[in-house]
Amino acid sequence: MEKWEKIERIPAPALAPVYGPLSGMRVLVSGTIVAAPFAATMLSDFGAELIQIERPKIGDPYRGQSPQVTNGDRTISAAWIQGARNRLSFTLNTNMKIPESKEIFLSLIKISDVWVENMVWIEKLGITDEMLFEVNPRLIIAHISGFGRPQFGGNPEICNRGSYDPIGQAEGGYMFLNGFPEPRPPQYAASFINDYIAALIAANGITAAYVHAMKTGKGQVVEVAQVEAMARVLDDAFSCWMNAGVLKGRFGNKIPIFQPANMYKGTDGRYVYIGAYGPDVYGRFLQALELDPTEFPFQEAAASREAVASPIGQELERRTQAWMEVRTAQEIQDHLSKFRVPLGIAKTIAEIYEDPHWQARGMFINYEDQTLGKEVKAFGFVPKMSETPGTVWRGSPALGQDTETILSKLLGYNHSEIADLKGKGIID
Repeated sequence: MEKWEKIERIPAPALAPVYGPLSGMRVLVSGTIVAAPFAATMLSDFGAELIQIERPKIGDPYRGQSPQVTNGDRTISAAWIQGARNRLSFTLNTNMKIPESKEIFLSLIKISDVWVENMVWIEKLGITDEMLFEVNPRLIIAHISGFGRPQFGGNPEICNRGSYDPIGQAEGGYMFLNGFPEPRPPQYAASFINDYIAALIAANGITAAYVHAMKTGKGQVVEVAQVEAMARVLDDAFSCWMNAGVLKGRFGNKIPIFQPANMYKGTDGRYVYIGAYGPDVYGRFLQALELDPTEFPFQEAAASREAVASPIGQELERRTQAWMEVRTAQEIQDHLSKFRVPLGIAKTIAEIYEDPHWQARGMFINYEDQTLGKEVKAFGFVPKMSETPGTVWRGSPALGQDTETILSKLLGYNHSEIADLKGKGIID
C-alpha cells in the first residue's frame, strides 16, 4: 500500500482560520503567473484553504515580475503582494517519475477538494485526470489553458499551443474589437484582462462543481480556454455575425449605435466619458446642455447607428463637443451629474486611491506580507458580502514557507522522513 492510500483527510481549514462562505474547501494550485493562481485566490479570499505548489528554488515567476518592492534585503514583486495573499507555499518537484514527488503530490490530491492548474502539458509530468480521480473521486480538477484540452474537443495541435494573455486577446477576438479603426492596428488591453477573465470564469465553474460534489459525492473536470473565455465576454459580436451577418469591428471611443457616448477632453487636459443610453437619460442630457429636443429628436439623432450617422446626429455631436471643450472635466461632471447623466472621469490609479468615496468603501486594506516581513497596502474585496465578507488572514508567503508544516500536519510525515527528502531537489 502506498503512503498516500493510508492518509486520512484532515478537514479544512487546518492551517488557515475559519472565515467566509467557502470555509471547508481546500484548494491545491500548481499554476503560475496569473490565471490559475488568481482563480484560487478568489476562492481563498472567501474562506478556501489554499496551498500553492511552487518549484523548489525557483517558485512562481510572478515573484520576480517588475516593479519590485523592497524591505531591507527582502524583495518581492508588487504583483505578488497583491495576488498571493491567503495562501500557503509548498515547494515540490511535480515530476511524477520521481517516486517521492508522486507520493507527496497524490497525498495532496487526496486531502484536497480542488486542484487548479495552468501548466498545459501535465501529461509530460505523468499526471492524468484518471489517475487523480482514482485517488480522490470527489476532486474538482480545473484546467486553464490557452486553447483548451483535446478531451473536450478541438484540434489537438492547436490545443497543444502555448499561450499568454495577449495571445488570448488576439485569438479570442477581443483585440480586433478593441481600439480605433484602420489604419490603426488592433489594440492590446493592459493588465492581463484575458488572464483575469479566464480566472473568474474558472472560479465560477469551480464553485458550481463544488456544490455538485457536495450534493452527489462526485467530482468533475472544469476546463477553461483563454480564447473561449475572451470570446464569451464580447457582448453580441457572435450573435450579430451568426444571425444578422453583421461583422463588428473597432470604432474607438465613440459608440456608433447611440449617443451621447464618447470621450471628451476638458480644458484641464483630463478626459470624461459620457454614456446616455435610452430616451429618458437622453432627454436629461439635452436639458443639461440647453438643447432643444424638437431640434434633436431621440429617434432621429441618437437612437440607432443610422441616427448617429445622420446629419442631425452629427450636428448633435458637434454641439456636444463644443460644450465640452470650454469646461474642465470636473465642471462637466458636476453639471451633468445634477441631471443624472451617467459619466466618468478617466482617472489614474493615484486619483482612485485618494478618492474619499473609494476609501469609504473600504477598497484598500493593510496586511502583513510574509515575504517582505512588513505591513503592505493592497486592493480589497470584490464582491462585497453582507454576512460572509472576504478576509485576508496572511500576506503573500515566502517560497516554501509552509512545506514542512504541510508535510507534517496534513500528510503525516515525521521529522526523519522530511529530513530524508531534503537535498534531493524534491522539496528544496
